[in-house]
Amino acid sequence: MFRHLVAGLYVAVFFTPAYAFATDAAAPVEAVAAEKVTALTPAVVQDLRKIITSRVTTISLIAQNKRYAGIDQAEIDRLDKQWRAETKNASQPLIAQLMGNPLSSFLIRKKAESLGLFTEIFVFDAKGLNVGQSSVTSDYWQGDEPKYQETFAKGPDAVLIDEPEYNAETKSTRQQVSFVIIDPDTKEPIGAATVEINTDELARRGALSQPPQS
Repeated sequence: MFRHLVAGLYVAVFFTPAYAFATDAAAPVEAVAAEKVTALTPAVVQDLRKIITSRVTTISLIAQNKRYAGIDQAEIDRLDKQWRAETKNASQPLIAQLMGNPLSSFLIRKKAESLGLFTEIFVFDAKGLNVGQSSVTSDYWQGDEPKYQETFAKGPDAVLIDEPEYNAETKSTRQQVSFVIIDPDTKEPIGAATVEINTDELARRGALSQPPQS
């Protein structure tokens, strides 16, 4: 499955319709050059869905949706505030609970298996609250951000592809793809995911005749 995805990404560089990337004018020219304007086809996004939508993903989302079915905005804000505070503190009970769950373990493994192509993966529930992640995010609630508002809030087929961003620390260009996760049994939307792709690594692999062997 993963090799199929990588092969699909190679092909995607030569397509340009609805899922096209746009370069970021504010980013350094050397970081986001014209030749790096690429596209993600619907087939590639579907491959991403298949990689992320495992049994542990659906079980975790269904469980958290039930747990937080009656949560109000005040409690969501409290949890998000607690998360943000914990990212700066030694005591991190909420972060530790989330990072130690089975879904986070699964996403950490998927990131590692990508061999540098995926730089971050996180999954959030019907309210926009994180359920699992490959690394600690800056916030816990995604409900006030486009990655939720333009995906889960829009419908099961909605996809958001953000503009490329240059990371000065790693000297690499990254791009986030967000999409809805469907329960394979009920066919109902149960959450969404964001996958951040290292587009420099994507371009490097695109120059190869075949995907690197894992």
